[in-house]
Amino acid sequence: MKLVFAGTPEVAVPALDALIASDRHEVAAVVTRPDAPAGRGRRLVASPVAERAEEAGIEVLKPAKPRDEEFLARLREIGPDCCPVVAYGALLPKVALDVPARGWVNLHFSLLPAWRGAAPVQHAVMAGDEITGASTFLIEEGLDSGPVYGTVTEAVRGTDTSGDLLTRLAFAGAGLLAATMDGIEDGTVEAVAQPADGVSLAPKITVEDARIDWNAPALRVDRVVRGCTPAPGAWTEFRGERLKVRTAVLAPDRTDLAPGEIGAGKKNLYVGTGSHAVELLWVQAQGKKPMAAADWARGTRIAAGERLG
Repeated sequence: MKLVFAGTPEVAVPALDALIASDRHEVAAVVTRPDAPAGRGRRLVASPVAERAEEAGIEVLKPAKPRDEEFLARLREIGPDCCPVVAYGALLPKVALDVPARGWVNLHFSLLPAWRGAAPVQHAVMAGDEITGASTFLIEEGLDSGPVYGTVTEAVRGTDTSGDLLTRLAFAGAGLLAATMDGIEDGTVEAVAQPADGVSLAPKITVEDARIDWNAPALRVDRVVRGCTPAPGAWTEFRGERLKVRTAVLAPDRTDLAPGEIGAGKKNLYVGTGSHAVELLWVQAQGKKPMAAADWARGTRIAAGERLG
């Protein structure tokens, strides 16, 4: 089939690579978000998908909005049979959805209808899910509500950050998306309507969502830290300034600390929660680089009884 691939971040690149490598399909063009400012100089930088497409000699389309007439005209001119999508980052209007004969097929990183929305992996980790996965589905105008072609499952490990899990799903999902394209071409896969039960929503994680509540049980604190890593980053406050918690582990043997209370030793830094303590391994003070939590504590000269939060 002739394909136009839509995607933007690094997590979409494995799927693009899988389709480029396929001897059954032609990736005629790529649609991605416009170049965005990045780094200290805030210079405009192309998306990872755009960079990969340019390396492969594939035409790159960067509409400000996917309803722009110039973009729609070029899409019609290319005439794709199907448009696979991975984390494109913009809502597709019906006028665009109607262009490819076999529709737009999205690779979504959850087992639909669970975790519809922008941050399915983060929500799965924060909710303590033991199993998640990826789904391919036909895009409709609703939010991740279209009929599903196929799924792949993935265990959520007890130490997984959302970044760890998303990396594994990106590669597993790439194979699923390529197989879905094959099946659509062959007529061997059929999209099945999602069940009405089991729907959950995964809106974008806000900075406030990432704030650690030290009154919560340690297990909840651990899930927030892992779920918000690498972005937006779990955080708390210390002496009126924001402190990011990059890595933490459960410390069930420490039950002597009140919620938020700091227990600093030569090589360890513990913080009390609503149950037992957690040990902070890596932190990042405001305006500073990440550092070992014990080193931060020594340099900060924490007084007895001081608390986070």
